[in-house]
Amino acid sequence: MNITDSEVFVDTKFLLHRVKFSILLILQIPAFILSLLIFFFFIKHRTIREAPHNRALLILLIVNFIQLSFTLPLNLHFYAVGYVSPAIPTFCTWWTFFEFTLYVTSEYLMATISVQRHLLVFNGHILRIRWKRILFHHLPLVFCLSYPIIFYFFAIILYPCDGSQYDYTNNLCGFADCYLLFNKVLGTFDWAFNNGLPMVINAVANIMLIVRVVQQKRRQQRPVTWKQQRRMTVQLFCISSLYLAAWSPSLIVGVVQILGFPTFLAAVQTDYFLDLIYIVCLFLPWIYIGLLPELLIWIKTLCHCQQRHNAVGTVVTRTQLHILQ
Repeated sequence: MNITDSEVFVDTKFLLHRVKFSILLILQIPAFILSLLIFFFFIKHRTIREAPHNRALLILLIVNFIQLSFTLPLNLHFYAVGYVSPAIPTFCTWWTFFEFTLYVTSEYLMATISVQRHLLVFNGHILRIRWKRILFHHLPLVFCLSYPIIFYFFAIILYPCDGSQYDYTNNLCGFADCYLLFNKVLGTFDWAFNNGLPMVINAVANIMLIVRVVQQKRRQQRPVTWKQQRRMTVQLFCISSLYLAAWSPSLIVGVVQILGFPTFLAAVQTDYFLDLIYIVCLFLPWIYIGLLPELLIWIKTLCHCQQRHNAVGTVVTRTQLHILQ
């Protein structure tokens, strides 16, 4: 590569980073604000918050909010300056630990919600029994929150490595954790079990749920109303589709690379497909607003009350001015 080619490459990278920074920042701010509004809504509406089909969604939103507030700003900082700062192995180790943990926690929560939705739609009475509620609802959620932390603590934090493999010119230090580079078995397990399996469960559970709901509507033999079934089904389908759209490109390319073509779309994977994963945390709050009618009504009420308050304040101010005159 001559000097001209090198300069063009650097300029292209710089432009790509600036575009990514702008897009992520523009999408992050409203997503952050919407997440806060949703939290306030759940705090003020205890009945809605404690509904079984909303409890897991609230946990998912909390994990998503952590990504918006703590890990996404690190990505924004990289795209703003063009390099990892501070450029030390310890920073990369902990950054990838938190990033990978939140990724997989979010995926497993979505897969668990997809499976649990079958119980809520067709066998909701089971969760009224305490031990069954703990077994089928609480314990899977505890697993989703604890397993990723334990796995990546051993795979990233405790894995013997000197840190010299990190690439400080690429986002997330080049995804160059030692277990991914030097332990093919563990790396393949991570990609297949921690990333691929939840997406497969997610897709299969959604397809089966749609089929069962259609059959249920035809038979009309269950006590659960069709309206409630449709609402919970649409809610799950929209959120699951967001995950599938964000993760499918990188997962498909990753499978092809694992099967024996390590350079297949490598540049596209690094520069574009891996960034699509951010779609989840950036658009999830918007989906919540569209799928919780009570939340949308509450937000409209807040806006209406604020407008009335501003209107009253304006009238009072004008009256005072008129009296002074």
